[in-house]
Amino acid sequence: MNSAEAVDLSKIYTEIENGNRDWNQVLESIISYFDCSTGTLHFLNQESGLLKLEAQKGIPPFLIPKLETIPVGKGMAGIAAERKEAVEMCNLQTDDSGVARPAAKETKVEGSIAAPMLLNEKLYGTLGVAKPVPYDFTDKEKAELLSLGNAISKILSN
Repeated sequence: MNSAEAVDLSKIYTEIENGNRDWNQVLESIISYFDCSTGTLHFLNQESGLLKLEAQKGIPPFLIPKLETIPVGKGMAGIAAERKEAVEMCNLQTDDSGVARPAAKETKVEGSIAAPMLLNEKLYGTLGVAKPVPYDFTDKEKAELLSLGNAISKILSN
């Protein structure tokens, strides 16, 4: 990581820790940091147990209704929430594992990752980003995404 990336990451943490609840802006910063084109931020509705779309970028409008509410255990975000660990695909377009929902392929992204947002092992939602090319996220990038999710969870827990 170069120093410019470190500054960008610290800016994102500052943005979150200062209580910025403009979740579209926070997501935009995260997408930019990971050099991605698309992203989603889902918050867990503690009463219904469903993931609710809070912010998104780059999702085709016709897909938004399919992403607005996600059951835990369904699709990448739902499986990340269920397992409480990051779920990644190098190329979503060629995936045949059944993890990605068929509609996910309509996003035209390839390298994608969804991470749970956890605080003290309690689930608060999921954070997902994706690139338009095949890509394997590094262990460091996965840890950074989980850490950002933890920072967002701290705000949501208050």
